Amino acid sequence: MTGSDYRKWLAIGTGIGIEIGRENLNVSVVRVRPSGGKILGELIVPRFREQAAAEWGATYSQFLKKLGIGHLAATALLPRDELTVRQVSLPGVADKDLAAAVRFEIDALNPYAEEDVAYDWARIGGTSSILVGITRRATVDSYSALFSQAGIKVASFTFSAAAIYSAARLHSNPPADGFVALEAVGGEVEVYGESAAKPLFSARMDQPVERARAIASAELRLAPEIQPSVLHESVSRPSASPADYDAAGGFLSYATALAAGSIRPAIRVNLLPPELRQQTSRLRYIPTAVLASVMVLLLAAVIGYQKYADRQYAALLQREIQKLEPAARKAAGLDRQINIARNRAQTLDNFRLHTKDDLDALRELTDLLPPPAFVNSFQLTRNGVVISGEAEQAAPLIKLLDGSTQFRGSSFAVPIGKTASGEAFSIRASRQGVAP
Repeated sequence: MTGSDYRKWLAIGTGIGIEIGRENLNVSVVRVRPSGGKILGELIVPRFREQAAAEWGATYSQFLKKLGIGHLAATALLPRDELTVRQVSLPGVADKDLAAAVRFEIDALNPYAEEDVAYDWARIGGTSSILVGITRRATVDSYSALFSQAGIKVASFTFSAAAIYSAARLHSNPPADGFVALEAVGGEVEVYGESAAKPLFSARMDQPVERARAIASAELRLAPEIQPSVLHESVSRPSASPADYDAAGGFLSYATALAAGSIRPAIRVNLLPPELRQQTSRLRYIPTAVLASVMVLLLAAVIGYQKYADRQYAALLQREIQKLEPAARKAAGLDRQINIARNRAQTLDNFRLHTKDDLDALRELTDLLPPPAFVNSFQLTRNGVVISGEAEQAAPLIKLLDGSTQFRGSSFAVPIGKTASGEAFSIRASRQGVAP
């Protein structure tokens, strides 16, 4: 199972994403499932800074109650101009040592040197790059107090880079060779991209679209001519949404809710101090736990049935083998008997050929030795012959024997001896063309 598949099956829950804009609050509620996200509802609180917190807080509460999720805590997206996002490379640093390493680097990354800050970090995928978000402590306290006055439970303060990165990986994976995505937001351009050289780039630029694309491509080390995509299409489209849903305008709150609805998002960065985080009631996990348990039982049943079926099939085969084994042993015994009989018949055939071969050798030898040569000793075996006798000249006999059809490799067994009528010889030769 790949990382994308793992995150996909953990995409079970309901998330509330709040984008804190310069003027408005954009709220999205998304029900997340492995098959995709469904937008249950959207709420826009216009000019919330100019209204009493209790007023728009009551509107928010009614909105959640109507959807039946009044118990859920929200994830809020801090305004981009009120925080700083940095990336730091820490190659070779183990996960258990990352907190100390980031704390050591925070002074160099902190642009608010004279003020108390809140920060959080997360490793970007499996790379050595660490995403760090930094904001003034006063900013966190201000928004925390504002939401508390409004009666809104907030579990997390995060930022757009972390939300988009997680949402883009919830149901699929971004292009491996990198991409740049743009979205026009309130007269500015929201830019997001990824590449092998830089795992994450996120910025909001007061630049023309083409200029923003060029800057992002240069930061990501991508080809200058790369064509940008639309930012709100970089995450999975909702399977269902309200009729008046504005994909471009509500993209950031939708991406935040999508990541918040997952049990384990790809990046989890929370600038809200632990003592101010409000957790969602654990009762909301009961349906998820029940569904997960049913899925686990079904998966176990599928796996178990396959193993059971395999065992039953193996047992059936074993019983059939046991039934056929006596016949197989009988057939094997018959094969052995047939082979023994065949070998015996071949042996008898070869033995019958011995007499003919021996007579042929004797006739050949008689023809080869011209008078007055004679043989007084003749020893014939399956493989050779030893001939002893007398001739006027013994040396030419070697050539005569080697040139015959019956003998080869002739040689004198003992040196040639002189006699009154000629020469005595003893020749040893191998037979050829005889049956074994």
